[in-house]
Amino acid sequence: MAGGPARAGQDRGTGACVPAAGPARAGRGRRVGRAARDARRRVRPGDARVAARRAPLRGTRPARPRPALPEDAASLLREALTLWRGPALVGVATAGPLRAAAAGLEEARLSAVEQLARAYGESGSHVRAAALLHTEAVAHPMREPLAAALMRALYRSGRQSDAIDQYHRTRTLLAEELGVDPGPALREAYAEILAGADPQDRPASAPPAVVTPDVTGPEAPVVRPEPGDAARPDLLPRAPRGFVGRARELAALDEAACREQAVVVLTGPAGVGKTAAALHWAHTVQGRYDGVLFADLRGFSDGDGAPQTADVLREFLIALGVPARELPETQGALAAAYRARTERRGHLVVLDDARTADQVRPLLPAGPGSAALVTSRLRLEGLAVSELARTVGIDVLDGRASTALLAAATGAGDRLAAEPDAAARLAALCDGLPLALRVVAARVNARPGRTLSDHADDLADEQRRLGLLDAGDTGVAAALRLTLRALPADARLLFEHLGAVPGPEFDRYAAAALTALPPADAAAALSRLADAHLVTERAPGRYAMHDLVRLYARGLCPDAAAPAAERPAPPEPLVRLLDHYLHTALRAAAAAEPDDRPCCVPPSDVRPDLGGPAPADRASALAWYAAERENLAAAAVAAHDAGLDDRAWRLVVLQWPYIVGYVRDGWAPLLATGLAAAVRLDDPDAESRIRALFGWVLTEEGRLGEALDHLELAPPLAARAGDSSSEATALVNLAIAMDRGGACGTESLAHVARAVALARADGDVLTELLALEHQARQLASRADHHGVLACTERGLSLPGAAADEGLAPLRQILLRVSRGAALHALGDAEAARACLRRAHEDALERGFERGVREAKAQLARGDSGTATGR
Repeated sequence: MAGGPARAGQDRGTGACVPAAGPARAGRGRRVGRAARDARRRVRPGDARVAARRAPLRGTRPARPRPALPEDAASLLREALTLWRGPALVGVATAGPLRAAAAGLEEARLSAVEQLARAYGESGSHVRAAALLHTEAVAHPMREPLAAALMRALYRSGRQSDAIDQYHRTRTLLAEELGVDPGPALREAYAEILAGADPQDRPASAPPAVVTPDVTGPEAPVVRPEPGDAARPDLLPRAPRGFVGRARELAALDEAACREQAVVVLTGPAGVGKTAAALHWAHTVQGRYDGVLFADLRGFSDGDGAPQTADVLREFLIALGVPARELPETQGALAAAYRARTERRGHLVVLDDARTADQVRPLLPAGPGSAALVTSRLRLEGLAVSELARTVGIDVLDGRASTALLAAATGAGDRLAAEPDAAARLAALCDGLPLALRVVAARVNARPGRTLSDHADDLADEQRRLGLLDAGDTGVAAALRLTLRALPADARLLFEHLGAVPGPEFDRYAAAALTALPPADAAAALSRLADAHLVTERAPGRYAMHDLVRLYARGLCPDAAAPAAERPAPPEPLVRLLDHYLHTALRAAAAAEPDDRPCCVPPSDVRPDLGGPAPADRASALAWYAAERENLAAAAVAAHDAGLDDRAWRLVVLQWPYIVGYVRDGWAPLLATGLAAAVRLDDPDAESRIRALFGWVLTEEGRLGEALDHLELAPPLAARAGDSSSEATALVNLAIAMDRGGACGTESLAHVARAVALARADGDVLTELLALEHQARQLASRADHHGVLACTERGLSLPGAAADEGLAPLRQILLRVSRGAALHALGDAEAARACLRRAHEDALERGFERGVREAKAQLARGDSGTATGR
């Protein structure tokens, strides 16, 4: 056998060692016995300390006299326990008698530990008692006296919720491993804690009680309140530390709880601080009520699951003064007793982490002055229907409150003041989520040598952020996982695919495309996600996710989290979403410009159209473009990054009706993405269309040199692709840029003349109108007023150009303005005025500001006799 002692660990306050596996000396039992005899010799016969010393070492449990000096008993017990060197007779106790002896020694040691903890408690050292007992309870989880002693020690040291949790863990273990319920010792400790009636700590001012004999046991008294008196329960856990902000939510809780029998649901995302806000408010208002009951319903717990309603009712009834032996057996009877106990008093009941309305209803108090506060990640709309519950929403913190929480949680206000920008970055990267902020605070405290900027740089990496915001089994990802696990399969499927969404928002049609579900089913799944606060409905029918939730969803979406170069193929949900945008953009372009030909057709492998918005007119089409602008831009970038260039350039060019209307609205980055996709595809048609549009936008922005770089390449690319209409558009845009650079030259005139001919030959009315509009301007600048009349007459008489929607009527308004100016120049003032008034009226009717402005200017010039051109 090996020689020296092996200590696995030692209680710093007691010297008690945690048993370690390994060889041990056969004589250690004799040494413990000798220490016991020495301890007995040091006390006088009849000393009360003798009982405290002999009982644990003999393995017996005699009636325990209270020691006169608990510190002396603790000292002797510590001395005895320091002689323990681990499990007795390891490697020797193979035969029955030796195994029995080893077991007896272990039982003696455990009894001594329990006696030492009791001595600590009697001297008021409850924290030391809890620390001593915790190690042994972990090693012997089904030893009920040990668990009961630990529960009392935790309760007496101010850790009531931990004491109750210890009971539930032991009860569950006994049920799962042995199939039995807790014994009397454990139940008694539990009842004492719930009732707040620990004999050792009961204040001297506690109300008197009447002791009546129990008819089922002559020696077991039952403690009942005096007639007319009622227990004032207080099961509320301690107030949260580092609580900041939430003035709006606390005021809303005050207002909602003022009603008779108020039921209030405090709802918000996982990790947003619902429990902290509820406890803070409850501590603030508990003086208004006749007692406070609290239950953690663990609706989204990763542990033993939600407690049974009957168990919660038993806890509440015991706290309300009902003796444990008098509790009814069935849930219905328990609920009836609970209603009877609460109907004449005003109690506050806090039900934390509820998952369903059915969990909550039996636990609502019956008294007219009562109130119930329920926290949940779900809205629990069933309570609003059946109990007229009010809902108070709670969301992430703003920047100032986030920084304040960081300061409170770290206790390092000076560091935050020294690095205010880094502190603000940390708060922003945590998305204002209190759980994330507390995890970051823990990291900051654990690594004092690192600056806040270092921590912010770590969090800025999206691939690592969620991992850095987890602390063991607590963190953002764990909280979101538990929320998602509680949802139906269709909602979980949608959430996983939402990780593929590149833009900031989505609707039911986008959700349908992601999941390949009908839009109605996708809408139902979206509603469930919104109910669980995994998505937020920012506007009717339009949803978004917080940044951290989006990162979590991206990690769940197949291949979406991997870099594009490492993906075997683009994620199918992303492809379906991109094609949904293509289908809808084609419909929007057709509604916005009914006279124009489609600028592209879908790719050959486009996914089926599952349905989407169908704009009825130009106004609704432009409204769709405006709502989806950021999504379309993000989709184009995502398509290019995924190698889906045939989708990327189309998503860019299909926005041309909106780009034309808001040309100075910063389109260059989007167009650059489309151009990169077209060039990589080596598609001349795609490249010519993008370059023609890009060059025109740059021209309008005054960047003529860059514009000409694109526009000079666009016509030959279109000719190479064999598209006359596209070539005509490119030639007109090139001529516009050339004319902006100086006087209209022969080359520019030739480009426009060729554009008119190409469009006319191709039967493209809208493009011909575009060319004629610019040709009229060119001719006016050269004082060729007869040429302007001929040009405008052709444009105003074009068949198929009489549509009420689109660019065609707007271009005809500009042609009328040019014609009126030419008529004035030629001396026909009456015809000019009639033409310009018609243009002005049409422009006003259509809300065409440019047409209104130019028509009014020409009318004013005509009145002054200067209408010689524009």
